[in-house]
Amino acid sequence: MGGRLDGKVAVITGAARGMGLATAQLFAREGAKVVMTDLLREDGEAAANAIGDSALFVAHDVTDEAQWRAVAETATARFGGADILINNAGVLLFKDVLDVTRAEFARILDINVLGTFLGVKAIAPLMLKRGGGAIVNISSADGINASNGASPYTASKFAVRGFTKSCALELGHRGIRVNSIHPGAIDTPMTNPTGADFAGLNAGAASVPLQRFGRASEVAEASLYLASEAASYCNGMELVIDGGMLAGRYYAGLPGAPPSMRGR
Repeated sequence: MGGRLDGKVAVITGAARGMGLATAQLFAREGAKVVMTDLLREDGEAAANAIGDSALFVAHDVTDEAQWRAVAETATARFGGADILINNAGVLLFKDVLDVTRAEFARILDINVLGTFLGVKAIAPLMLKRGGGAIVNISSADGINASNGASPYTASKFAVRGFTKSCALELGHRGIRVNSIHPGAIDTPMTNPTGADFAGLNAGAASVPLQRFGRASEVAEASLYLASEAASYCNGMELVIDGGMLAGRYYAGLPGAPPSMRGR
């Protein structure tokens, strides 16, 4: 039985660890050739080597247009082009809005938004040459509902959400589907830099209906769905992977609240 991505070539940014790595590993298991890009050269090369001949690592700054051209050229030279783009690379900053500097705000938007735009500019033409494709832009639950302490990140992820919809309109009729994924609290090196164990993290998930953080593999499965023919009529869609975090608000004194919320 074949894989769900047999014969496809995927470019995945931020693929040295976290959600990007989980996505690259899953796509390779499903038959895709994967071009993994990241600034973390040592981690990225080790990850690609572990996957095997179906993976290639490219050291890559997503804010650099020339480097995006090099990624496109490498994907073409090694695998014949590209059918899938996962714009996963991103950065997060927790800081009071009045303390955020202009440079910090610009850096977040450059990586999270400009990097996504440049990825579409560089890789979509390769898809057109192969008759179409799928783009998945990783936004965030914070791209739907804001949270305090993360104003630059929230602004960037709202921008990715809107950009995705414009791309879906402009590229959909040319055979390229463009959708966004909105993860909630996912256990990755970016959100869990100290490497706390999963059970410890989940102690802070009282307001999430599923009472836990998500796993990078769960976001990878969502990317696989949107990249595959199973999602052939999905375009401009927002797929939320958040354990129910955005479903609503708990009131601890009313029936139906989880035990972890009682008494708050």
